[in-house]
Amino acid sequence: MGYFVDQLINGLTLGSVYGLIAIGYTMVYGIIGMINFAHGEVFMIGAFISLIVLLLLAQLGVAAVPVAILVALVLTAVFTALWGFVVERIAYRPLRGSFRLAPLISAIGMSIFLQNLVQLLQGARVKPLPPVLTGRISLGSIGDHQLSVAVVQVVIVVVTVVLMAGFSLLVSRTALGRAQRACEQDRRMAELVGVNVDRTISLTFVFGAALAAVAGLLYTIYYGSIDFFIGFFAGLKAFTAAVLGGIGSLPGAMLGGLLIGLIEALWSAYSDIQYKDVAVFAILVLILLFRPTGLLGRQEVEKV
Repeated sequence: MGYFVDQLINGLTLGSVYGLIAIGYTMVYGIIGMINFAHGEVFMIGAFISLIVLLLLAQLGVAAVPVAILVALVLTAVFTALWGFVVERIAYRPLRGSFRLAPLISAIGMSIFLQNLVQLLQGARVKPLPPVLTGRISLGSIGDHQLSVAVVQVVIVVVTVVLMAGFSLLVSRTALGRAQRACEQDRRMAELVGVNVDRTISLTFVFGAALAAVAGLLYTIYYGSIDFFIGFFAGLKAFTAAVLGGIGSLPGAMLGGLLIGLIEALWSAYSDIQYKDVAVFAILVLILLFRPTGLLGRQEVEKV
């Protein structure tokens, strides 16, 4: 039982990272009905920026870990959000009125471009980071097994919960959130009643990229190493999480991310680790057979 609880904690930690990335997918899809397949690479860029900032702060002698993480969080979110804005302006906005496959092809092309750009600028080798957050918190014991949780795991879960609550309030209580919901229902009608659709879509990409940047920072300090290819697998898992939870639903994206993290952790612990991805996608297929819109997805009603 103690080993099982340890795996639950590991799964929740990994699922929190997936959930943060999945929110960016579901926000973009909810407004313009397009999957941003370059979002995983935006997460990868955020991880590299956070690594560079943390190493620079260490060189400058910033010894306070909370200060270093806070500075890295802000700078990573700002620079990655700018990347998200540029990607939307270059790759997606010119094709918004085109046939549906054009933005998809552009998104895949942007994903490959960003992968190769980071590989050229940073190299293909794995980039290590010395441990930033160390220490464990004791949770008691079950029999002879001592339960504990790493400080970095607590930070990841707390940051995820805070950001999830903040973005839920942003969508439900702010003018930007009302504009996003209006664009989701009918972009043309929203524009007719005064909503700046272009700005709303750009800000959605910016906020989604900022969330991916936070996920990149958390991933970097948790695993301690990154490379230019981490965005592909993380983006694929996060997209799966968004579909599993119900694409277009923020709570669904987070729920899907947590479920995938738990499935991976438990499968790796109790079965062959090489087949954990097979298990994730097999469970996704089974769920979608019975709930095609995902766990929390809404059935779309076509007006005629």
